[in-house]
Amino acid sequence: MEKLVINGGKKLSGDVKISGAKNSALPILSAVLLAEGKYLLQNIPQLKDISTMLKLLETLGVSSLQKENDVTVINTENLELFTADYELVRTMRASILVLGPLLAKRGRAKVSLPGGCAIGERPVDLHIKALKQMGADIEVEHGYINAKCNKLKGSIINFDIVTVTGTENIMMAAALAEGTTVIKNAAQEPEVIDLARFLKGMGAKITGEGTKTIEVEGVSELKSVDYSVMTDRIEAGTFLAAVAATGGKIKLLNCPVWAMTSVLEKFSEIGLKMEVSEDSIVAVMDKKPKAVDVTTLPYPGFPTDMQAQLMAVMTLSDGLSVITENIFENRFMHVSELKRMGANIKLKDRSAVIKGEDKLTGAQVMASDLRASASLVIAALAAEGESQVHRIYHLDRGYEKFDEKLRALSADIRRERE
Repeated sequence: MEKLVINGGKKLSGDVKISGAKNSALPILSAVLLAEGKYLLQNIPQLKDISTMLKLLETLGVSSLQKENDVTVINTENLELFTADYELVRTMRASILVLGPLLAKRGRAKVSLPGGCAIGERPVDLHIKALKQMGADIEVEHGYINAKCNKLKGSIINFDIVTVTGTENIMMAAALAEGTTVIKNAAQEPEVIDLARFLKGMGAKITGEGTKTIEVEGVSELKSVDYSVMTDRIEAGTFLAAVAATGGKIKLLNCPVWAMTSVLEKFSEIGLKMEVSEDSIVAVMDKKPKAVDVTTLPYPGFPTDMQAQLMAVMTLSDGLSVITENIFENRFMHVSELKRMGANIKLKDRSAVIKGEDKLTGAQVMASDLRASASLVIAALAAEGESQVHRIYHLDRGYEKFDEKLRALSADIRRERE
């Protein structure tokens, strides 16, 4: 295992290039199961979750090669395999995304119930219910989802709650279904839009992506395609949080500004000065952050994946802030670790009340999940003295070369073996 050793108190400065979006790359990689052929996918980040997905695809008859400059070459070969084993699925919840494509293309799927971060329940019953509506015969037994069908049929799917992976799974399944599928209460996330663009490049007929109602007219066949994945709005927001906490001036390059409206509005509110162009942001912080309240909501609301990072900034704000988490019930596990660094935070139900302090102090802390890892790194960058962030394998699941990028921004950060 590895840890990060951080000597805080240094302002950030310099340029940083934002990587491809993990949450867009994973469903797009799953979608290659819908058509045989060769794919050249650009802007695929080199992350633990990506390598896990590629290994999973290999067990399903897909060969892959990750080259330099975040280019991944995919070849779909054996279209008879349909089992996603527990050993790979248990580490990554996004592996459920192979269920829809396997059913639509191969008529069978055996997918282990997924694992991943311990931030709360993300049940797959919404996926299963929707696929049953489309004609699939599904049983859950011995830890596996066993599904089969002759041909999926178009249907009206009305999700009880907004689900990003559920929307993506049904969108992929519907692309090869017979007839038209209407997805109501669909997720509007930019990553859903990116997947729709990829599928349409393959020949799918999709309208309404980015709205609450998506319509998919099934086609008989799809084709392989080359595609460049969108850049990561959460990584970009994390770097904005880092400079907001430490002070300084940075420039984000290759930035998905179009997908960051709620995040940019909130960081502007706390006093971060930003010069925003089509694909870059110059961010300057020259004062103490202003305390703000925020509630996490499905897109276009403030993303749950930015809640922990914003909290780290609020621990150093000029007043009292309240952060309410509406998406995942266990997403305050970073609070106890931030308190080890001197943060003043009280929890009440789904809200955290944060009283800003003049300073944080370095400490040994332990990451519980991906975004919690980022919040602890941000706090450590702003704290006085040395901090050690343990269990950073969570961080490596979702941030490409995070410590290297921070070093390039003048942070005193190094990776060590435990």
